Amino acid sequence: MAASISDVARLAGVSIATVSRSLRGLPNVSTGTRERVQRAAAELSYTASPTASSLASGRTRTVGVVVPYVTRWFFSQVVAGTEAVLRDNGFDLLLYNLGGEAGRLRFFDRLPLRRRVDAVIVIALPLQGEEIAQLRGLDVPVALVGSTVPGFAGVRIDDVEGATKAVRHLLALGHERVALISARADERMHFTAPVDRRVGYQAALTAAGLPVDPALDVTGHWGLTEGAQAMADLLALPDPPTGVFAESDEMALGALRTARRCGLRVPRDVSVVGFDDHEMSDLLDLTTVAQPVREQGVLAATLLLDAIDRRDDDDPPQMTLPTRLVVRASTGPPPDRAAGSPSRPAHAGLWAPSAPVAPG
Repeated sequence: MAASISDVARLAGVSIATVSRSLRGLPNVSTGTRERVQRAAAELSYTASPTASSLASGRTRTVGVVVPYVTRWFFSQVVAGTEAVLRDNGFDLLLYNLGGEAGRLRFFDRLPLRRRVDAVIVIALPLQGEEIAQLRGLDVPVALVGSTVPGFAGVRIDDVEGATKAVRHLLALGHERVALISARADERMHFTAPVDRRVGYQAALTAAGLPVDPALDVTGHWGLTEGAQAMADLLALPDPPTGVFAESDEMALGALRTARRCGLRVPRDVSVVGFDDHEMSDLLDLTTVAQPVREQGVLAATLLLDAIDRRDDDDPPQMTLPTRLVVRASTGPPPDRAAGSPSRPAHAGLWAPSAPVAPG
């Protein structure tokens, strides 16, 4: 039979409460007594029950993580970074995958993490007024990834600045017809990245003295198939773009697939830039704006663990991490500047208005 805390207390000649304080490293225990308790515990091969420790401390040693779509690459990477930090510090992760607007409404209506977690991380989900109030009502530390709310810790990147880098790169190469492949900005999940990255795209064009052409702004969803279809729509224009900025690497990789399937040379006929630095981007030589995805999860978890330990009234930190342009083989000068190229883009008019691009 496994030894109990009572057995340890009897062998060490102290009370059960003293054993608990000694093994949990709490103050008001002399060095001699703590060492005697530790020797007794070792002799009896006693291991404290996590459940009992949690009850004694009032903590669950669990952090709730709220994510819009756990299967999407960005969210899964942030969760992986968060889980690694929590695991190394003896905390469990309780994951809530909303899966869309209905799941979001149900989650905030029920708030199932009440009294089950010591802290909460919300990943890339801009919060509305009542949702903020509900999370504050939990009276536990909260950290946000990808957004900012006063009173909550925050880790994010500057999406406007990152998108501006991507478009400036194309402009510096000599491209003047630069298109945007964007995720839908009006989704009811209220994601801000599509809005901010469009702002950066437009700001770079305006700063260069170029018009913002609505025909060159094609929206879809975050995915390979959507990026492929958006590129087909752009190439069907009478005067298609020579440079394309896609708001995610997955959409950019879909755009590359369409370009290559219709015989275009990348980057000689068309250049493509993505956003994220997905692991497939290096393999397929995609120029992209790299953001530290896993690191955002690592930092959010670290900030929360600090807050759990301190529980002070200081303003929680807000951190903005840098992005960087990674130049690979998917970008180059426009066709009219490449040696031996015609003055008109080689792909102009190549695509007629198309049927949807099939996946695969």
